[in-house]
Amino acid sequence: MNAQTSPREKLVSLVADILKRNGIERPVDTQADLIGQGLTSVDMVHLMLAIEAAFDLTIPQSGLTPENFRSIATIETLLGTLTPAEATP
Repeated sequence: MNAQTSPREKLVSLVADILKRNGIERPVDTQADLIGQGLTSVDMVHLMLAIEAAFDLTIPQSGLTPENFRSIATIETLLGTLTPAEATP
């Protein structure tokens, strides 16, 4: 992903990649429930790790809740709350 990619575009791409690995190819709705779009609980762990790598940060234990990972929109909100101190050096 290039430097011009927005956080939302990065998240959509990460989710789409996971869905594609599961044989699901369709547009990703940023407001829709990720489980409802086809992600499994294992996929959610993969998504969390991919987000940490793509955004070069560590999501604190307190941020690892089902509510924060319900949709791309809720993940965006979570990312907006992370402080620079939580970013990996």
